[in-house]
Amino acid sequence: MSITDDAKFNFEQLGPDLILDAIESKGILVESGLLALNSYENRVYQFIAQDNKRYVTKFYRPQRWSTEQIQEEHDFSQELHDHEIPVVAPIRIEQQSLHQYQGYQFAIFPSVGGRQFEVDNLDQVEWMGRFIGRIHQVGQGKPFTYRPSFSIQEHLIDATETLHNTQLIPQSLHTAFFTILEQVVSLTSQLYKPEKMIRLHGDCHPGNILWRDGPTFVDLDDCRMGPAIQDLWMMLSGDQNQQRIQLDTLIEAYDEFYHFDTRQLGQIEPLRAMRMVHYMAWLSRRWQDPAFPQAFPWFAEAKYWEQQILALKEQYSALQEPSITLF
Repeated sequence: MSITDDAKFNFEQLGPDLILDAIESKGILVESGLLALNSYENRVYQFIAQDNKRYVTKFYRPQRWSTEQIQEEHDFSQELHDHEIPVVAPIRIEQQSLHQYQGYQFAIFPSVGGRQFEVDNLDQVEWMGRFIGRIHQVGQGKPFTYRPSFSIQEHLIDATETLHNTQLIPQSLHTAFFTILEQVVSLTSQLYKPEKMIRLHGDCHPGNILWRDGPTFVDLDDCRMGPAIQDLWMMLSGDQNQQRIQLDTLIEAYDEFYHFDTRQLGQIEPLRAMRMVHYMAWLSRRWQDPAFPQAFPWFAEAKYWEQQILALKEQYSALQEPSITLF
């Protein structure tokens, strides 16, 4: 059964019966209901099985990643898990971690609990630096074959084209928005010069870290090749002095396992700009999915785009400032 022919881009055919049948096709009987977890790109549900354990199933958005790219994510997760790094890897059933059912691809994971990582807790920040260093120690061992890299083409040029084609930006704001956007894209393209690419978590923000006697990393859905600093800069918060303290703590612990090249500090603001532009384009591309207008109603309002003009101006200034330094 073809994924592209039978699985709708917006998941409209993915009902509870199909989900339950898919899970049970792998020999797992669901004893509870399905609890939808917070995920927009994919569809993720928690359930209790007949063994009285909690599991999570993820149904991948059709046409986003290829089968090879998803499998590479799973293999990387398992490789990290095998190195005793606390990453939630998919369960293998009959030697397979990626399954298909009526056109959808899905995986089943153990359910893990914990509270959110506290970005202002330096003890936890130190733990994070140590574990990200261990992830990168493994990640640098070989490149991804199928998964993409953090690139100017995807995150800025393609994203800008998407924004030019959207009808969501008010016509009255077009000139102001695209003028500053083009300036940000141009300067970021000049500044983004990663010296070395390794396999990364890719989306290592506090929401993807659960804390219970240490961190547990979840959701490698966005893992890709990129500069090591990508997995570190989203840990930073507060004013510049606070960020320098956090960065010092992170990197001192990180260096115990993998050497940090301080030249990468100059890539933080270009990567931040790339994330900003890519995020706007992502919401634009997903607007046809009914879940997105419900979850992000402000995205279609003029006030949001006015705020983005201001945010891009601030980012343009940040790109021209000297990069953050260590103590």
